[in-house]
Parts: sequence; C-alpha cells; structure tokens
Amino acid sequence: MDDASQGFLFGLLVLFIVLSAFFSSAETGIMTANRYKLRHRAKTGSKSAQRILALLAQPDRLIGVILIGNTTVNILASSVATLLGLRLGGDSGIAIAAGMLTFILLIFGEVGPKTFAASHPERVANFAAFILVGLLKVFYPLVWLVNVTTNIFFRFKVLAHGEHKLNTEELRTLVQDVFLPKQHRSMLLGVLELDSITVDDIMVPRGEVQGIDIEDDLDTIQKQLRRTQHTRLPVFRGELNDCVGILHIRNSTRFLGKPDLTKAEILQYVREPYYVPEGTPLPTQLVNFQKLKRRFGLVVDEYGDVQGIVTLEAILEEIVGEFTTSISDNHKDMLRQADGSWLIEGSASLRDINRLLQWQLPVNGPKTLNGLIIEALETIPESVLSLRIGDYQIEVLQIRDNTVKSARVLPPLKPV
Repeated sequence: MDDASQGFLFGLLVLFIVLSAFFSSAETGIMTANRYKLRHRAKTGSKSAQRILALLAQPDRLIGVILIGNTTVNILASSVATLLGLRLGGDSGIAIAAGMLTFILLIFGEVGPKTFAASHPERVANFAAFILVGLLKVFYPLVWLVNVTTNIFFRFKVLAHGEHKLNTEELRTLVQDVFLPKQHRSMLLGVLELDSITVDDIMVPRGEVQGIDIEDDLDTIQKQLRRTQHTRLPVFRGELNDCVGILHIRNSTRFLGKPDLTKAEILQYVREPYYVPEGTPLPTQLVNFQKLKRRFGLVVDEYGDVQGIVTLEAILEEIVGEFTTSISDNHKDMLRQADGSWLIEGSASLRDINRLLQWQLPVNGPKTLNGLIIEALETIPESVLSLRIGDYQIEVLQIRDNTVKSARVLPPLKPV
C-alpha cells in the first residue's frame, strides 16, 4: 500500500472519530440542556432554541438519527482501522488496531465529548441541533423505519418533553433545588403550600376577635374606633353570631366627633357581612375574595356559628411572609427571653409560631399552642408543669378558665 492510500485511510479514520465525538456530544448536550432556559429563549425569538425544542418534541426521532449516525461512523471507523492494521501488520496488526481503536473511541469519541457536552450543554446543543435537523430530513425514511421496527419489538411510548407532569411535592423539590433568591423561593413555596391549608389554619379565633358591640354606649364605641389598630371591624349585637356587618375604619372619620352622633348613623356605613364556610382551602378563598371584591370574612361552622375571621392579608402572608420585619411588631403573644426561650401565649397559632421562628411544631391537629399542650397531656393542666413535645421543651406558666394562657418554649437544640 502506497503512502497516498495509507494517508487517505488515516484521514478517514480521524474523520470518523470526529463524527463519533459529534454524535456523542450532541446526544448529551441536547438531552441535558436546560428546558426552562430554552423555552424562555424560544419565546424571545431564538432560532437555535426553537430548533432544539422541536427536536426534543419528538425524542424517538432525535435518538434515532443520533444512534444511526453514531453507529454508522463507529462501524466505518472499525472497518478502516481493520484495513490499516491488516496492511501494516498482518493478522497481528488487526488485533492491535482493534485494541487501539477501542481505547481511542472510548476516550475521544465517547467519554471526552460527553463530559464536555455535560459541562457546556447549551453551547453544544446550539451547534448540534443545526446539523441534526438537516440529517433528520436527509435520513428521515431510515429513521422512520428504525422507529417502526423498534416499536414492533418493544412496545412502549416515548413521552415528549412537557408530557411529564410533576406533582406538588416534586415541584416543591424543584423550587428548592433551583438557584433562586431566598425571597422568591419562599414565595413560590408559599404558593405551593396553599393547597394544604384551610381558612381554619390562619383565621383569628373567635375569642380574639375585636369588634364593635352596637349595644354599647356611644362613648365606648367612639373610643374603640379611635384606638383600634385594625382597618376593619365586625359590628354585632351582643355577640359575634349576631353580626350586623363590617365597618371600615376610614369611614368612621365621617361621623366621629359629631356632637349629635347616633347609632343609626354608624350603621349607615356598615357593609353586610361575608361568611366563609370552615374548611375552605386557601386557594379557593383567595379566588372568592377576588371575585367578590372582599377582604374580610367571618368563618362559620356547619351550624352557622362564627368560629373566627379570615382576611385577605392573612392569606397573602402565607405567600409573601410577614409584612413587618420584627416579630414583636405584630405578635405581642410571642416574646423572646434573655436565655433564648420564648414566652408564648396559649392562643398563639402554631402556624404563626412555626413560620416566624422556623420551628416544626406539629400542625396536623390542634391549631393553637394551648390545644397542642392539652392534646399532649390528654387533660387540662391544673398547675404549672413541664412537658416535651418532639424536640421542644414546654413549661406551662399560667392556667386560667380551663386553658393554658402562657407557656415558655425552649427552641430545639441544633445538631452538633
């Protein structure tokens, strides 16, 4: 064999190795490319992203054309290497050529290109998609035949990208793993958790609801309106179950200070109450608030008795977090002590405690700290005592009217 033909065969061998590297890197690059970035780029008009997404939409054809190309060039490389080995070294040359080619293809045709593509998927995918689209058009009949034959022997359906649906837990894991600013991640997780929360979990219990008893004297009502820190107050007769309506505090400026003020004038500015069935999921209630243009609802049980109030702000806080940066601004029922413990009122919501202090108190039963303690003890405590619930040491400090009024809670010890 002359030098010219030998050089030609070496050239072909190098070409086939390069093509093998291309198909190997193309498979890894396209399959590992960030789908969310591709969709964003495609929406902004990126042609390369649109080509990649078009290939991913039909994964059976994509895999078919890549494997056909890769298999073909590997076989051709083996044939050329065998021919070179035979002419250069006889029968022993064939064995040497086969061993060397196996090592070269493994390093330069598989591992190396795939490692590079895994590190730079978008760069590789942009280049490879342009070529693969053309190859798919040229070899479409062969690709179609391979896919049909494969489906005959192996009956399965290849799902295109986008057909794989994530459940809530999988989506929550995705949000936690994706690099996002802490605030954005917290908001997204808050939205995902809304489905598992009802109005009962976030409502202000009936015993803590502040409202206006229209049967009180006018001086008492006016003092209450001037001192309240709430924007809306329920107006009732005697008790909350007999609710007349909801008064927006900004409307009180129209009648406060009038020397001849009457209760009838106050009731003119009262809007009819809006009732919410207990157990209503937060996403449903959020939509209802939006649809009805309301921000304040009275939560009632199956008998129509008022159990508490729920507000639009409370739902939004489940998504975006507290509207204040200091716990003491809005939560006077939780006070930090010098020893690191927390003095917490028994009526404090377990969800508020967990969210604000980053704790993990159980919330699948009672809604308040008082309820949690009573459930753990299985009785109403008659004197101060200490108990442990999970990782939390709780010391009951004050008991009144058959309820735990206050308790000291030690935060869980951090693992060493």
